[in-house]
Amino acid sequence: MRKQKKEPQHALNQAHQRYKQPSAIRQWLTAAGSKQWLLATVLCLSSVTVSANSSVEQLGIKILAELPHDPAAFTQGLLLYKGHFYESTGLYGHSSLRKVQPDTGEVVAKRKLDSGYFGEGLARVGQQLIQLTWRESQALVYDVEDLSLQQVFNYQGEGWGLCFDGEQLWMSDGSSVLQQRNPQDFSQHGQLSVTLHGEPLEQLNELACVGEYIYANIWQDHRLVRINKTTGHVEAEIDASALVAASGRGRDPEAVLNGIAYDAQTEVFYLTGKLWPKIFKVQWQEK
Repeated sequence: MRKQKKEPQHALNQAHQRYKQPSAIRQWLTAAGSKQWLLATVLCLSSVTVSANSSVEQLGIKILAELPHDPAAFTQGLLLYKGHFYESTGLYGHSSLRKVQPDTGEVVAKRKLDSGYFGEGLARVGQQLIQLTWRESQALVYDVEDLSLQQVFNYQGEGWGLCFDGEQLWMSDGSSVLQQRNPQDFSQHGQLSVTLHGEPLEQLNELACVGEYIYANIWQDHRLVRINKTTGHVEAEIDASALVAASGRGRDPEAVLNGIAYDAQTEVFYLTGKLWPKIFKVQWQEK
């Protein structure tokens, strides 16, 4: 059975504490009575909320192609490199690192993890692959060519998603916070709080670093989000429900959307899910 994720923690909205009135409005409010002040405050806060909501782009998905995928693969991490998918799969006793031929879905190389490890997110740093483990607090480092284990990094807490932006690693742990980690020793040197409409966005899972953005799956959700990696703000929500309907997945409740790979040469994405028999080649489109 799929791991139990952390329950989301709901934080109070602090927008009213951060909002600053323009000086002219403040002077008018001072001269006005308390009722006018209250009404104006509500209107100002409402305008801030509407502005924040309208700034999040709503996107859909255009399916370009459907590729075969092992329906027994509990996909936790996915990336594309030199014409092959590299995939991390989970579940105790079934976790693995795989090299997959995209057109046929054939697993051309596979390294099975020890039964005490639950595979999670996956990132490539140069000629190395780094695979997270869920509760084992270890990141496994492999040679990208032969999948031989080269090194093990230790970290605190759970590991969920992982991506590399060319300078640093970004790691999720199921919360609304992304950790920034050094690709050389996996030490944490920063973090980024992710918000949607001013509220923390929990359950961030599989990640893909693309330019100034980080794309993320939300666990057990049909949406993906595009996160500005400087501000932490979600700038776009991507509705992938069409993929779920076309996936051919079985009845297993754990067969949810998960797995994002980006091809920088063609500027397309590849999306799949846990226990899905298909990987989809897609582009975003306006809804």
